[in-house]
Amino acid sequence: MHGPATAGWLVVALCAAAGTYCLLRLRGAPGAGRGTAGGEALMGFGMAAMAVPAAVVTPPRWIWLLYAAVFGVAALRTLGPARRSSHHLHHLVGMLAMVYMSVAMALLPGAAHGGHGAQGTGDAGGTPLATGVLLIYYAGFVLWTGARLLPLQTVTVTAPDSRAGPELAGTVLADTALPDTALPDTGRTTGPVAGTVTEAAPVVVPDVGAPEDRPEMALACRLSMGIAMLAMLLTL
Repeated sequence: MHGPATAGWLVVALCAAAGTYCLLRLRGAPGAGRGTAGGEALMGFGMAAMAVPAAVVTPPRWIWLLYAAVFGVAALRTLGPARRSSHHLHHLVGMLAMVYMSVAMALLPGAAHGGHGAQGTGDAGGTPLATGVLLIYYAGFVLWTGARLLPLQTVTVTAPDSRAGPELAGTVLADTALPDTALPDTGRTTGPVAGTVTEAAPVVVPDVGAPEDRPEMALACRLSMGIAMLAMLLTL
């Protein structure tokens, strides 16, 4: 990458972590979700490979052409679903962006690793118009996805009062006076005062679902890859 190698390694770590989580989602996702998770895993690992700093390894030109071919095939496979889903349309844009960066690097003399300019030449890859359009798109995507992650909610349930009748299980009533007919005569003591249910303390149940049941984690992975794409485009 242009600039400090630390920035390049941060992008590598970010994309590799996102790709790994997408592989975990792929393991348990249903039929349609498997294609989505697989495409995102491909994007994550592909971006991680492209972002390795040039000081570590400088790939030959045919590597960039191979990247372009792989993501070109992936883009063709996404064409059909992209007509029916905005999410798949975003995948298509991402695949085309990878093809664009790979071709730009393959056409540069002495292409540097990671889609971030030719080593020692100061030349820019790609065209300003295409790069600018992609930058605007991914900047908007990052802001939109980040806004969707802001209102985090905690799933809570309430423990039923063990002294109440079975018909009141799962219901929270805080010191609410009930008529004499509200509680069935079960032959048991229903509370310290007849017809009154004391307040039950809420119990927080953590969300420990499988990766495919965590949409906020999938959004976080897409946000991470969007930020990484912005960093790579900025230094193209």
